[in-house]
Parts: sequence; structure tokens; C-alpha cells
Amino acid sequence: MRWSTLYVPTLREDPADADAVSHRLLVRGGFVRQLMAGHYSLLPLAVRVRSKIMDIVREEMTAIGAQEFVLPALHPADIWQRSGRWEVMGEEMFRLRDRKGADLALGMTHEEVFTVLSQELRSYRDLPQMWYQFQTKFRDEARPKSGLLRVREFTMKDSYSFDAGTSGLDRAFELHRAAYERVFARLDLPAIAVQASSGSMGGSTSVEFMCPSDAGEDLVVRCPGCDYAANAEKAASALPSVVDGPELKAPEPFDTPDARTIEELARQHDVPAERQIKTLVYVVDDQPTLVLLRGDHSLVEQKLVDAAAAKVVRPATVEEIQAALGASPGSLGAVGVTELPVLADEALRDRVGMTTGANTDGVHLRGVSVARDITVRRWANLREVTAGEACLRCGTALDVVRTIEVGHIFKLGRRYTEALDVSVLGPDGERVVPVMGSYGIGVERALAAVVETHHDEKGIVWPVAIAPFEVAVVGLGTGDAKVTEAAETLYRGLLDERVDVVLDDRDERPGVKFRDVELVGVPYRVTVGSRGLANGTVEVTTRATGETRSVPVAEAVEHVRGLLAAV
Repeated sequence: MRWSTLYVPTLREDPADADAVSHRLLVRGGFVRQLMAGHYSLLPLAVRVRSKIMDIVREEMTAIGAQEFVLPALHPADIWQRSGRWEVMGEEMFRLRDRKGADLALGMTHEEVFTVLSQELRSYRDLPQMWYQFQTKFRDEARPKSGLLRVREFTMKDSYSFDAGTSGLDRAFELHRAAYERVFARLDLPAIAVQASSGSMGGSTSVEFMCPSDAGEDLVVRCPGCDYAANAEKAASALPSVVDGPELKAPEPFDTPDARTIEELARQHDVPAERQIKTLVYVVDDQPTLVLLRGDHSLVEQKLVDAAAAKVVRPATVEEIQAALGASPGSLGAVGVTELPVLADEALRDRVGMTTGANTDGVHLRGVSVARDITVRRWANLREVTAGEACLRCGTALDVVRTIEVGHIFKLGRRYTEALDVSVLGPDGERVVPVMGSYGIGVERALAAVVETHHDEKGIVWPVAIAPFEVAVVGLGTGDAKVTEAAETLYRGLLDERVDVVLDDRDERPGVKFRDVELVGVPYRVTVGSRGLANGTVEVTTRATGETRSVPVAEAVEHVRGLLAAV
């Protein structure tokens, strides 16, 4: 490839709307251009990187015995309705109708469609199966941001396993876990495997692969003393003991006309936050529900969704709260409430001498015993884990790191096969419902995550395995026939050795050429100039380290081959 004919619209200034490093550098480097919020055109350099990422993923999928499909991106509503996810997906699903009035959706994921295909499996002898594809997914993100990290249209490698029983699912899950670890190692992505919530996917177990980055939107709790790691939506920790307040025979009301928050109650009435009960009101599948936490703790909504096994969860409106409890936020409590379900965080179990709202505006109750005075329907881990809390396994202080999700694997069980009436003939002649797993990698997000973790002040520093080109041959002084001939000879020699090489043959100043090669992140640069040729040498520069060596012209191709082989 010659740079003079390659479309690489590099920019000298950062785009004004770019917040993440990857967004800034991919736009500046001429990799992507935004069409509208959440939708990006991939330009030739990005297409080359994307293809190399897909090749790596494809190789690892093939290695575990998975077979590649290509399924439609436009889905009939019926299969999503049968699985129960037509409503659950809410506003994130793009929906439309065809000219005949049939309801359709742009696929967010493909569990339903692959399950429909599995209806042609006849016998346990047809199992196990592992199927995968690369396909465009659509999600109507409310706030697309950070370039390719949060978009509304993207490519996903999604794979699905079908097995006769849970032992087969366990095997497929571990095969995918190991394959993902190899994929991310080959991409040079420092991905951490963490426990995660299954969310709207359902199933019993899920593991996310999270890449530490300041640009990430997910928090991971991990222990430096052992191998514990979990998404904040799943994490648990040990809390230090706290001192209860005075235990009373019955809750005692007291006036708090100007205390509507945890902090105001603590400051005005000397009630520490850890001795308060925070009462939140949520609507859980159309049912107003009280959610209780310690006053100094925060709710993780996904934990509530999981604990309640709910399809739809949202905060109640002020009007709904008034109708349910007869009071305004700031004076709410669960003492004596029996007509509404109450979910409580485990940190409140067996606490006494607590303070909470009295369901009368401007009034609170002190001396509350949780076990005696509150009817808790379900106990669960609902609170947010914070840095410094103790690991449940080893007691070490936990870290909380910001991360980008680059992969997610699920044990789905029989949710989809049962909903879509899939069964096979078992060895005893009885019908068996297969168990499923689902496994995803976001291709463009992985590309952006690589940039987030591989860059410097000059631009991107691509790992060799996925760089748009492995080597750039840069000729300085295009009017010099000897330079032009030497650069062409090196370029052809590298092509003959199957090196992925670009020849920068533009009529540009050396500084422009060097800045562009550094910005787009080509791992090795071979510089051909008249001064070096006079001494019979060219310069070979390593992008990651900045190291430059003078190499005899006749040895340059072999030298570069050696550098690439050593990676």
C-alpha cells in the first residue's frame, strides 16, 4: 500500500467534542468519522485494525470447535415476545414496522435467533454445538459518548453453546473463558475476568472481561491479596462492626422539621449515618416497594433488579410515594408497613437502636429494632462496595478501579430453549431441553480499549498483531532518485517477505511524515534518506520505545523480519 493513494485524513488538532483518549486519537489519526451521535464510519485504517481483531477472535473460536454463521440483524417481534424480552429491553431496542404492519426490531443480541435455528437439532447425538457470528448490533443508547466506547451501532462477536446437560454447559463456558483470555492476550489488552450480573440476559452465572481505564464506565472491585474480582453490580465485602444506638422498648417519634437528608439528620440531631435507615421507594414490576439501606450506603440498582428477579425497576415518583406512604421523601420509613414489600440490605440485619422516617412529614423514629419493628420480605446484598472495605475471602482491603467491558460470557441455562420450545431426543427416548451459553466480544470497543491502553503524547502505539501496518517505509526527499529507488526496493522486499508494509511516498516534509506515522501508530518505521544512503544505511525506529538504529541497506529487510518475529 502506498500512502499517496491511501485515505488517511489526519488532523493536527484534537476534535473539540472528544472526551476519551481513544476518541481523540482515532479521529485525529484518520481512523473514524462521526455520522451522528453513536454512529461512526470506519475509514480504511480502522477497517484494517478491525479485520485483524476479527481474525484473532475467529482463530480462537475455531480452535475450540465453534462454527461461524451470519444471521439477520432485523428480527420479528414474535421471538422476542416469546422469550419475554420484548418489554424488558425497553427503549434501548430499536423497533419498527414493515409495510404490512408487522412489528420488527434491530437486533441488540441474537439469543432468540440462534435458539430458533437450534429447533432443527433432533437428538442428543447432535450435541454439543457451538455457533458464532460477527454481526452488527443496535442499541438506542440514551447518551452515546467516548467515540467507539459507547455507541448505538457496533460489531459483536457473539457465540452460543447448546448442550444436553449442565456439565456440557460448564465445559463450553470454560472453553470460552480460556479462548477469551487468549484473545485479549493477543490483543495486548490487560483484561480482568470478574464476577458479574447477568442482567436482562438471564441465567445462573456470568463473567465479564474488564480492561482498566479512566475512560471506562464500569467499576470493578478487586482484591490485591487474592483472586477475587467482581463488577460493582455483583461485588460484596465485609464491613467493620458498628455500634448500635440505645435500644428502646418501642420506636419513639421525634420532630425533625428541617432534616430531610441523611446528612441533615446527622448534623442536627446527632444521629450518625451508620445508625440511620435510608428508605427508598422503587416501582418493581408495577409494585411499589420499599428498599432499605444503612444511611451511609448507596444502592446499586442492578443488585435490586437481581434480588427482586424483576423485569422493570424504576424509582417511584413523588406522587407515587405520597400515595403509598402518605409522606414526602426525607421522612420515609418501613416501621409498621405491611401492605408493601420491603427489601433490605444485609448490613441492616439484626441492627437495633436505629433511626428512620416515621412516614409523617418532619417526623422520625428512634430506637428502631429492625427484626422487631420492620417486616422484611427479602434480604439481599444491595449496597455499593467502596474501596478499603475488607475482602470476604482473605480480609485484604479492596481496590475499586474504573474499567471498560470488552467481553462477557453467560450461562443461560434453559431460559430461551424452553421459551422457544426447543427439545431433542435423549438417550432414554425422553425429550431433553438443551442448556445454552452466550458469549460476546465487542469488536470496535476492543479496538478503542487497545488505544486507551496503548498511546503516548505522539499518538497511538498499536500492538504489532493488530496495527493497520506493521512497518512504514518513509522516503525523505522524493526528488532524489536514489532515495526513491532504495525506498521502493525495501518496500518490495518487505512485501515479498509477507510483511504488512506501507510506503510513505508523499511529497511532504520529513516532519509531516514522521508525525503521521507516529500518530497512526505503525510499530516500525524504516527511514530512507540521502545522508544515510551515502553511508550505505537506513534508520529503523521502534514506535513503542523511540529507539532508532542504523542498519545496512542490504540487511534492513532481514532486520525488520527479526523485530517482527521477536514480538
